[in-house]
Amino acid sequence: MRVLLVEDEVRLADNLAAALRDGPGFAVDWAADGLAGDDLAGNGCYDLIVLDLMLPRLDGACLLRRLRSRGDATPVLILTAKEGKDSIIELLNAGADDYLPKPFDLGELIARAKALIRRGKGKAHPLLCALDVTVNTLEQSVQRKGVLVDLSPTEYRILEYLMHNPRKVVSKRELLEHLYDYNWEHHSNVIEAHVSNLRKKMDSALPDALPVIETLRGRGYRLTAEKEA
Repeated sequence: MRVLLVEDEVRLADNLAAALRDGPGFAVDWAADGLAGDDLAGNGCYDLIVLDLMLPRLDGACLLRRLRSRGDATPVLILTAKEGKDSIIELLNAGADDYLPKPFDLGELIARAKALIRRGKGKAHPLLCALDVTVNTLEQSVQRKGVLVDLSPTEYRILEYLMHNPRKVVSKRELLEHLYDYNWEHHSNVIEAHVSNLRKKMDSALPDALPVIETLRGRGYRLTAEKEA
């Protein structure tokens, strides 16, 4: 999943970005002020926005209102040093999905980030199930009909994204946008190689079953539709 982090404290931003990349394996883009955050958010390719309130050029509350006023429904997790019930109610009413008061535990941040992404995709439960595949987003484990499948971090992220969009054709460009941040040089053949390895591992776990992933030439990939009895 791809996360936009809008935070002006450089050391904190570095720690948060590292935790989000190293733990759940998110791709993270960072903006150091509200206007830069608004510009990046306008690309519309994020699964979560982690937003500090006290920002230069445009504060977090104003950025949040801009997002919601233009119909951006991306889940937003607010980081706030402000205390008081009224300020929290105001943020939630403005469209925030959750908040964490500073200082906070990085483990709690990651847990809340995962929960918001699942909720935003209509998957409140950590288990994603399709065909005979089960993905545990908390453990980042994959099973096919009870057989544990060992995937690389990138292969796992591709499969998780497809599981979040089980009936959708996902293009190579969309996978690149959600799996990598802006520092990555986008090459579609990288995605092709990872999908090929992922397909081999998933299909070899249950050789007589339907392939897990199908390729639609010129369009992208999707999970294989279950055949009706």
